[in-house]
Amino acid sequence: MVGGQRPGAVRVTGPGEPTGGPRHDLPAVDAFTRPYWDAAARGTLLIRRCAACGRAHHFPREFCPFCWSEDVTWERASGRATLYTWSVVHRNDLPPFTGRTPYVAAVVDLAEGPRMMTEVVECEEAGLRVGMALRACFRRAGEGAVPVFRPGS
Repeated sequence: MVGGQRPGAVRVTGPGEPTGGPRHDLPAVDAFTRPYWDAAARGTLLIRRCAACGRAHHFPREFCPFCWSEDVTWERASGRATLYTWSVVHRNDLPPFTGRTPYVAAVVDLAEGPRMMTEVVECEEAGLRVGMALRACFRRAGEGAVPVFRPGS
């Protein structure tokens, strides 16, 4: 652990971070998704895998979106991904995003197969390329963390 964070974890903060009021970057945690968010707070990315058809999926759901089986379990993802597409957001009036603009909203293909919406950090816009290798890291959010990705294999 470096500075209280798991190696590879990153804390991204900046001007405009909210000190109170509504936050639009915090996950809605419920009993089903708690394992996902607890793992993220520890610096681990989880996905779901179906025992019936063998396919992995993300976002977490209680059934397989491919074969509808309820025989799905949590699985630790490698954290490796490739960039599928992105958009640079220059304006977002919802707290705390105002202080983070511009930022890169992205869709990545996880090594395990699922596609995931996220953010790319630590990369200039000119450095973004479809298919570039990315690695999961985690942004502190409230009492937990959310997965984001940065360049790396």
